Amino acid sequence: MAAGNARIVRYVVFAFFFVAILYFVSHSSYDGVHLKPDTFGVGKGSSSSWKPEKPASNADSVSSGSGSGSSSGSGSSSSGSGSSKGSGSSSGSSSSGSSEYGSTKGSSSVSRPTYEGDLAEAPMALKPSDKGWDFLEDTAPGPRMNATFVTLARNSDVWEIARSIRQVEDRFNRRYHYDWVFLNDKPFDATFKKVTTSLVSGNTYYGEIPHDHWSFPEHIDQDKAKKVREDMAQRKIIYGDSISYRHMCRFESGFFFRQPLMMNYEWYWRVEPSIELFCDIHYDPFRFMAENKKKYSFVLSLYEYVETIPTLWDSAKKFIKNHPEHIAEGNSMGFLSDDGGDSYNHCHFWSNFEVGNLNWLRSKAYIDFFESLDQDGGFFYERWGDAPVHSIAAGLLLKKEEIHFFNDIAYYHVPFTHCPTGEQTRIDLRCHCNPKENFDWKGYSCTSRYFDINGLEKPEGYENQQ
Repeated sequence: MAAGNARIVRYVVFAFFFVAILYFVSHSSYDGVHLKPDTFGVGKGSSSSWKPEKPASNADSVSSGSGSGSSSGSGSSSSGSGSSKGSGSSSGSSSSGSSEYGSTKGSSSVSRPTYEGDLAEAPMALKPSDKGWDFLEDTAPGPRMNATFVTLARNSDVWEIARSIRQVEDRFNRRYHYDWVFLNDKPFDATFKKVTTSLVSGNTYYGEIPHDHWSFPEHIDQDKAKKVREDMAQRKIIYGDSISYRHMCRFESGFFFRQPLMMNYEWYWRVEPSIELFCDIHYDPFRFMAENKKKYSFVLSLYEYVETIPTLWDSAKKFIKNHPEHIAEGNSMGFLSDDGGDSYNHCHFWSNFEVGNLNWLRSKAYIDFFESLDQDGGFFYERWGDAPVHSIAAGLLLKKEEIHFFNDIAYYHVPFTHCPTGEQTRIDLRCHCNPKENFDWKGYSCTSRYFDINGLEKPEGYENQQ
């Protein structure tokens, strides 16, 4: 009997000891600041706290993705009808009260970042010596901008865009949880929605483009346009006989930023099917653009096919003459022209990658520019691309310092690669691109011209890639 009672006492003591350990662990794991979505809002004087409360009226649907964090700004409720995902919180560092970020490379474990002040004011780690550079695991601190990824896609593009989404999420968005807007001239099907929603860590929105934004405007002579397509087909000009490609170029030039879903945002990042990101992105490009007063950005630039835009510069010069009030002082004319604007050298930023400001595209200056070009009919009488249209607009309407080159965002879209120049840069960013494939300093690239007109020093090692 005594032995039995002793065993019971031992069991009770062991149970008490086990419960005490669980209690201690659960209440003392981390003393740092918890990262909560409502603290991501915005710091003093910033405009990044806004989030859409519901989808715009023409939204085909909205879904919440599958990530663990929330795409949020301060004061946000669930975006649209889709619920935000998870709490977005992550525990602070075990160093109580410390303002240090993370641990150094080579340590056995990575500490979670903490910040003594308002998390909405947390600084970005822009170089390896900055606090938090090595922390790429949980939800990132700092404010979220009023921004979205945007993709124009068909239902048949589902697996190609799935690859792109995974690239963007793995290299960047899994820590930031920004939304994604998908646009199509047809309704998106259930498979497209299900696949893309499952991959995006922010909310996903699906919109159908109105007929007026994806059709021939009334002033276009259909017979003339048809003859142009037939002639280009005979001359084997790329997409020369395509009607849908022309609608796409006109839409991306003048309408994507005016879609009701896009009106919910101030910043956009354009993503195409089957792109690749080769390096980690350690900071928020949207926030970088806003804090540095940038309005347009690129990673690749090159010369446009002359056969597709024979009169585009004539239309641009007519706009310059008719609207001198829109031409910015200190603009990038030197990027566009070798003779002060008399002729176009055909340089343009490759617009399948863009991070930009939507309010600029919605400005009177840009709308006047697009409508002037649209009336001239070159989208259909020739084959004007949205890339030279955006580039000429940015070159004329923005100050040159408002255009940014993201050397550290490594990018591929067939057939060109941007691989960051500089071996140490590639190591710091954990890049997997081949520097020999970097297009930046080749003869057909215009990136050197961008550096020259801005008086910028080219990255170390660029000579070896010419």
